[in-house]
Amino acid sequence: MTQGLASLEYVTEEWILEIVNLAERLSAVAAGEARCEAMRGRLLANLFFEASTRTRMSFEAAMKRLGGDVLNLNDLKSSSVSKGESLHDTILVADGYADVIVLRHPMEGAAVFSDDLSNAPVINGGDGSGRHPTQTLLDLATIQSAHGRLDVDIVIAGDLRYGRTVHSLARALSRFGARIILSSPNSLSMPDEVIIDIQNRGSSVEHVPELSEAVKEADVVYMTRIQRERFPDDDEYDRVAGTFRLMAKDLDDVRPDLIIMHPLPRVDEIEQSIDATRHARYFEQSANGVKVRMALLCTLLGIEPEVLT
Repeated sequence: MTQGLASLEYVTEEWILEIVNLAERLSAVAAGEARCEAMRGRLLANLFFEASTRTRMSFEAAMKRLGGDVLNLNDLKSSSVSKGESLHDTILVADGYADVIVLRHPMEGAAVFSDDLSNAPVINGGDGSGRHPTQTLLDLATIQSAHGRLDVDIVIAGDLRYGRTVHSLARALSRFGARIILSSPNSLSMPDEVIIDIQNRGSSVEHVPELSEAVKEADVVYMTRIQRERFPDDDEYDRVAGTFRLMAKDLDDVRPDLIIMHPLPRVDEIEQSIDATRHARYFEQSANGVKVRMALLCTLLGIEPEVLT
């Protein structure tokens, strides 16, 4: 049985940096400018019980760029899940077909459960409002590429209550000594347990309610959308939707090397005119998912990739 990746809390800082550095070595392969056959003859099973664009497609791109192939479960209506098949059984079936499994599931803890069950390593592609470790890895790679370090001043803004990406990112950056500034509506503030984890690792946590003020102190601004699908009722969502937006005018007095990130999809929380500024990195961030997930696949399967020109 090979261990997968359910959470970054189970790995070391050195392991994280090894993934980031290997991803950089695989940049040309991810861009289609070089070849690598590290996954030839191997199969990845994408098991997505929730909607996804970037995570599913980037894992598929990563596996295929490495010479492997992909089995996709993303239409639950045409699968045995619609007949009542349990996650337990679905994982065991996929384990019989594939060398590695990526799981996105609405239940927190689903990836830990599945990785304990499967012989093939299981990678957490997002579990409810809990963890999203591969998104965090590509976020760290984006920050490292821009600033050459991870002990940055970062503003994390928007939906901090339900956003699994920001829970994972805040915890990870605290391990590298980042200064974390939180900006959100009161009803969407960061959960106490995440703040306690950050503080226990020695990082500072600050609350700056006014987004336009918070960004002036930042090396990184990490915006998130207000997630309708995480709210228990529409009335609660309607009270906060559209209340946190980053506008072009907010960037007048920011640090020159500030970068703006977003896990996507974007709705209206970043004014579109910001796309053309030197600060926008969210589409580059998304593209980084391919090389980071390539590095992760190779590492979990114990393969040293050889880049061919």
